Amino acid sequence: MDFSKNILETIGNTPLVKLNKIVAEIDALVLAKVETFNPGNSVKDRMAVKMIEDAEADGRLKPGGTIIEGTSGNTGMGLALVAIIKGYKLICVISDKQSKEKMDILRAVGAKVVVCPTDVEPTDPRSYYSVSKRLASETPNSWYVNQYDNMSNSLAHYEQTGPEIWKQTDGKITHFVVGVGTGGTISGVGRFLKEKNPNIKIWGIDTYGSVFKKYHETGIFDENEIYSYITEGIGEDILPKNVDFSLIDGFTKVTDKDAAVYTRKIALEEAIFVGNSAGACIKGLLQLKEHFKPDDVVVVLFHDSGSRYVGKMFNDDWMRERGFLEENVTKAEDVIKDHIDKQLIVVRTEELVSHAIERMRKYKISQIPVVDINGFVGSVDETDLFRSYVADKNVAEKPIKEVMGKPFPIVKLGTPIEEVSKLFTKENDAVLVDLENGNHHIITKYDIIGSIK
Repeated sequence: MDFSKNILETIGNTPLVKLNKIVAEIDALVLAKVETFNPGNSVKDRMAVKMIEDAEADGRLKPGGTIIEGTSGNTGMGLALVAIIKGYKLICVISDKQSKEKMDILRAVGAKVVVCPTDVEPTDPRSYYSVSKRLASETPNSWYVNQYDNMSNSLAHYEQTGPEIWKQTDGKITHFVVGVGTGGTISGVGRFLKEKNPNIKIWGIDTYGSVFKKYHETGIFDENEIYSYITEGIGEDILPKNVDFSLIDGFTKVTDKDAAVYTRKIALEEAIFVGNSAGACIKGLLQLKEHFKPDDVVVVLFHDSGSRYVGKMFNDDWMRERGFLEENVTKAEDVIKDHIDKQLIVVRTEELVSHAIERMRKYKISQIPVVDINGFVGSVDETDLFRSYVADKNVAEKPIKEVMGKPFPIVKLGTPIEEVSKLFTKENDAVLVDLENGNHHIITKYDIIGSIK
């Protein structure tokens, strides 16, 4: 009979799959190393086993102990599988930008999940780096994994992932492209491949808000580059010991939007349901296309499963809220279609300025059309009201007609967006759309900016 003694024995030997439509503009053979075939559905299963086995061997992890790690979710899943099989407890410290699916999956496999804020410095006591270390110091018989500086991470990929890729390509690989987070995958695979053939190029995919690319090119750790970003699993605001920059030939950065859009494209064009970092890798691959020749064999690694992003990159509402959904906005009606059913808030000429201010606060809006029995006769916005208040502290008790400006321009539903945009000036911050049913809707500068793709 052919069977595995436990789930851990199924880790590795993931398939290499030829990519077709999504890389049509690349003049080379592009192969994806699809790591979602691991039992924990990510590449992190490999190093989770290695880190735990090495810690057991040298006594850092003792029987019945508690494993503690800061993770973006995938390493936590790999550690959870090993913890279950080997009888350890697990505490995963995760940042709040990670998908709900990742958190729910970790809880489902028995991990205790501690959620920390994303937008804080690594040294901040609230950061998931700091919280992980604190919990490790407070928890008896515990071991802090620290995948960033734990060299068993990259060693796992030197011993497993690199040899698999070399064997699967029959030694013909010319380029390896992979997202960089802890640095274990790129450094372990890169070291093995370059030992086999020093001419193989190793490319890292970075994200905006991360320090890797500039540090690799200049040796400068630029804190000005650090800011919060959406892309999961790649990029860092620290320099992990696992990142061996001497093995990396170059980096390219990919935007949050491109990473999200290409994550969806992989599923739709290649029928491979993978995660956010895979989208970043494909977009990065396309940005590097001038480096590839017809006879080249390019391997790109897909880190994890798309199932962990169904509430984010694979959710239209989430994508639309961030301006990531590729929609064709050409007319006024396209800008307002997602909120066309909302009531137009107005104020009447004889109402007091205080009424307009109250409505702005209640509905969180900045512009309000002014009406009388004949229709639209004026407008007010928060800037005008502020100036009026500075000039006259009693303005709140005056009628709107004494402070209102010109009425907003009115356009039809089918008006081209270029024509609508021209109506916004220093004196005019909104446009009204005639809904052709006796009602109107408002378009603000914010709506126009939100429609820019």
